[in-house]
Amino acid sequence: MIANGRDASVPWWRSGVVYQIYPWSFQDTTGDGVGDIPGILSRLDHLVALGVDAVWLSPVYVSPMADFGYDVADYCDVDPRFGTLSDLDRLIEALHARGMKLILDFVPNHTSDRHPWFLESASSRTNPKADWYIWHDPAPDGGPPNNWRSMFGGIGWEWSAARGQWYYHAFLKEQPDLNWRNPAVVAAMHDVLRFWLKRGVDGFRVDVIWHLLKDPDFRDNPPNPDWTPDEPEVRHILQIMTCDQPGVIDLVKGFRKVIDEFPDKLMIGELYLTIERMCAYYGEDLDGAHLPFNFHLLMDPWKAETVGWLIEEYERRLPPGAWPNWVLGNHDNARVVSRLGAAQARVAAMFLLTARGTPTLFQGDEIGLSNGVIPPDRIRDPQEKNEPGLPDHNRDIARTPMQWDASPFAGFSTVEPWLPLVPGWESVNVAVEAADPASMLTLHRRLLKLRRAHEALSIGDVRVLVAAGDLLAFERRHGDERFVIVLNLGSDLIETSIPEASGGQIVLSSKGGRDGEIVGARLMLAGDDGVVISLA
Repeated sequence: MIANGRDASVPWWRSGVVYQIYPWSFQDTTGDGVGDIPGILSRLDHLVALGVDAVWLSPVYVSPMADFGYDVADYCDVDPRFGTLSDLDRLIEALHARGMKLILDFVPNHTSDRHPWFLESASSRTNPKADWYIWHDPAPDGGPPNNWRSMFGGIGWEWSAARGQWYYHAFLKEQPDLNWRNPAVVAAMHDVLRFWLKRGVDGFRVDVIWHLLKDPDFRDNPPNPDWTPDEPEVRHILQIMTCDQPGVIDLVKGFRKVIDEFPDKLMIGELYLTIERMCAYYGEDLDGAHLPFNFHLLMDPWKAETVGWLIEEYERRLPPGAWPNWVLGNHDNARVVSRLGAAQARVAAMFLLTARGTPTLFQGDEIGLSNGVIPPDRIRDPQEKNEPGLPDHNRDIARTPMQWDASPFAGFSTVEPWLPLVPGWESVNVAVEAADPASMLTLHRRLLKLRRAHEALSIGDVRVLVAAGDLLAFERRHGDERFVIVLNLGSDLIETSIPEASGGQIVLSSKGGRDGEIVGARLMLAGDDGVVISLA
């Protein structure tokens, strides 16, 4: 059955587009400078006009906010600064009424040190939850058990006087790692998933899924021979004993089994790994994550040859029947506009929304937000505070408030926001760009509308045609529909011949002004431009 240009037999997450909301920075309704769930509810019309299919909501659980919600003190309630559990129920209902889904962030690797589980575990070596976290006796000299480091700088161990032992934390000391080799932990966290699935949540993005298991023998991590001083200190060692351990995919399959108790749900896994290892998290029988996040557009050079290779290598490594996905930006990385430049960010958006696979958009990228400028006295990111000055290391730069209009505080709040607005917010905002046919927002809306209307662009096959120099061209095909996407990843004019595109009609260009143009034997492509060519 075909509905709204889509095959209804195809899972929604294959043909859909995911939009990440960072709740701290989407919309404030209480006047405290921090976004909240009622604020998200008030801005759903923007998501409808944009044309996305699902909202991934970064954590809104009860938390002391040492790491802005990724230190969870109660997995089954909403932190008062964001609203109430009833507000979240209303958000689920409102999204569903608009034909959209809600994906929650699930943070299973660690809790807050104020979670009741940890308070009990830390109280003694004999309490019922004594083995719910990763504890170890001191080394012979009384120091930490091994050389494991924190991803946020410094040693990964913290001393507990009450137990006379060290506990491991892959991130902040306020984020102790759970012991996923304990079946009671597994069962408790499965119950958390069921709690939210019963409330109507449509899936989960699972935080740092490749971190869950650590070496049971607590062996040292080996040194990294390629480390340089301009990299985070944690990269001085290779995370072989603390990440991507044997058995971790079995835990992922356990999550999937719980999620499959409820129909039509989705699991996304966060992992920064090679394509080969990333694809292992689908599971050999597609019984792992539906979408292990593909971050290679964040990790690898934005070069035509590299991106073409990524497409082909990804397709080659995918287990039979698995579905790809692509990510250009998120709350942990520098903004696309600041990484690639404003003109090339438009080309990147065209790739993201025409590539084969589920795209994830990060809030603000659709209006071309650049990195925030954070004065030293307003830095909030604990990673930056622990290791200041490393390039693109301050995550605050991607977490600045959404810019809605040219009113005071960009329509985000009635008071000074928790992080400063990006300079130029008076013109880089939703209201201004919605009225501009040449804006970044209009480009995103047109791309999403085109993708929704044509199965070739949403669920079709892909074939790389050219990936050389600054030129990337690929074909999308489904049934009788065929499109060729041609992108100039450089700033110089390209004149090329792409036989597969000859006779086609340009239906969208990243710079605009070429709609309806018929492609001949030669195609001219200005610097930082891209075109979508229809051959149906």
